[in-house]
Amino acid sequence: MNNNIILPAEWAEQSAIQLTWPHEGTDWKDYLEDIYSVYLDMADAITRHEKLIVVTPDADKVKALLADRLSDEQLAKVVFHQCPTNDTWARDHAFITLTEAEHEPHLLDFRFNGWGEKFPSTLDNAINRSLYERRVINGKYENHNDFVLEGGSIESDGCGTVFTTSCCLLAPNRNQPLERNDIEERLKAFLHAERVVWIDYGHLEGDDTDGHIDTLVRTAPDNTLLYIGCDDTADAHYNDLKAMEQQLATFRTMTGEPYRLLRLPMPDAVYDGDDRLPATYANFVVINGAVIYPTYNQPENDAEAAMVIGEAFPDRELVPIDSLTVVRQHGSLHCCTMQYPAEVNVSRIKEYQRG
Repeated sequence: MNNNIILPAEWAEQSAIQLTWPHEGTDWKDYLEDIYSVYLDMADAITRHEKLIVVTPDADKVKALLADRLSDEQLAKVVFHQCPTNDTWARDHAFITLTEAEHEPHLLDFRFNGWGEKFPSTLDNAINRSLYERRVINGKYENHNDFVLEGGSIESDGCGTVFTTSCCLLAPNRNQPLERNDIEERLKAFLHAERVVWIDYGHLEGDDTDGHIDTLVRTAPDNTLLYIGCDDTADAHYNDLKAMEQQLATFRTMTGEPYRLLRLPMPDAVYDGDDRLPATYANFVVINGAVIYPTYNQPENDAEAAMVIGEAFPDRELVPIDSLTVVRQHGSLHCCTMQYPAEVNVSRIKEYQRG
């Protein structure tokens, strides 16, 4: 294993964030204007700090939307890539990027199969290859389409430890007949990780991902783990999240020290009709100089979440974005985004330049 190759932590310097834009052919069609508003909020926050890659079947339409919202300086940071898409969850279909000292970054293209073949995904699974072939994103392409891995299912501390959840990576229609040890060895090899830490508890009602870690536990600087806690013994999540909290307390860093644990509140239950939605404050997005975090029109819980996230990232601006629309499709802000490390060169496609 080349120890110069790492999966950077999300708080490492970034070159850009990818958004895969909603459109009429997605499940957002019944409230498209509402989700546009959320994506425009994200685009505004991102382009105040770094470049934005927008993947969309209709670049001219999205460019017009952004031109009405962003300043000229912000719009100049947007790189458009036009291609067909199934949906919008960039976290799970975008490249997972490794960096290597004095070498070009590694662009890992894993197979996205709609979270275990639950939803159509063929178009989304082809986005990475399209971005690479058009040289929007530059690096060393690695084809891992024989292995299912979603970006939301892993967290890296940037120092050789990768965290994941057993309920997701061992779920049906992912990588059977591979078992836990097989998957762990592949993760270590693909991601150049020294170790994989498995979380065996935690699942949110309404979650289509089978328990992505980015809904439950997140890494932060100084050996910090932020996690969702639940105090309501009547809540369906209580027992599982309590077991997860107890397991986290047993984890040790590679130098044998306990992690600094910061407990995020559990939002009050959010419903779409009779269906409970997987609202979570763990699904925040770290960008250069800021953290974009979800809110759910719950002033007390929203404020507590901001306080905890601010404790983990004290040197960054906190940017709240209402996520009640996003969660209607069973995700949140982190699920909508994917970061690219500073080492990744992001190129503008000439035909979509402004002017």
